[in-house]
Amino acid sequence: MSEHPVLEKLSSNKCFEGELIKYKFKSSALGDLDAQFNLYLPPSVSKGKVPLLTYLAGLTCTEDNGAQKGAFFQVASAQGIALLFPDTSPRGAGVPGEDADWDFGTGAGFYLDATNPAYSKNYNMLTHVTVELPQVIEANNLPIDLGRQSIFGHSMGGHGALTLYLASKTKQYRSASAFAPITNPTKCPWGEKAFNGYLQGGIEEAKAIYDATELISKSEGSVHILIDYGTGDNFYKQGQLLPENFLKAARDAGYDEFQVRVRSQDGYDHSYYFISTFAADHIHFHANFLKA
Repeated sequence: MSEHPVLEKLSSNKCFEGELIKYKFKSSALGDLDAQFNLYLPPSVSKGKVPLLTYLAGLTCTEDNGAQKGAFFQVASAQGIALLFPDTSPRGAGVPGEDADWDFGTGAGFYLDATNPAYSKNYNMLTHVTVELPQVIEANNLPIDLGRQSIFGHSMGGHGALTLYLASKTKQYRSASAFAPITNPTKCPWGEKAFNGYLQGGIEEAKAIYDATELISKSEGSVHILIDYGTGDNFYKQGQLLPENFLKAARDAGYDEFQVRVRSQDGYDHSYYFISTFAADHIHFHANFLKA
């Protein structure tokens, strides 16, 4: 990867005394395609570097959904935490069929590094999120303390947040949380479709790195995880999310409710109305660890 990718500032908006900036750069992780992300800087950057909380959005989303609809900024501003909003996939890779379905290909990168040769040049969202974006932030001297990072997300992005947190050998993130995450993707239709498409080894390959339920069952050491899902969520009812599987695996592995908390929220659906309702809870949860 080139050491200093040039960041192009596309827009800037003042928000709760901080600033939301949209950037574009040429991403080597995504096969030299243009990639965009939003970065919220709280007003406390005037006093020095701030911790970073990364938000991973769900299927069909872009870097804008969480920024525009999540209701995260007021609390992030008050807590002095920066928020990073990556995109959900490469854009314009030109892989045949990548735009055929809403739940695979464009807008549905599943936060993995593809091993199927058709996708492996461009579909490397794991490297993009965990390695490339922090390197870009550092190379461009943005006021972020990369020694203090946490991660959260929604749906497919909740899957991403949990797996990137649990699979990180460097303990990159101090905590993880998720709204309606796909917690056991090797056992649900969305995950099966994604893994059989992106990975040469399909479901079996995915179990080792990309399934939060499999990962928590083998996890050692302390973890800090919060999950919320709604009982009125159609995708929950259809068996795409499977939070009970994750909770059982966590308890069987010896994690109590102080380390892994899974909350069912009565009547809430899969939307950003649900996310915005519990947004402050999640920011406060991460602040406990980012500011420790």
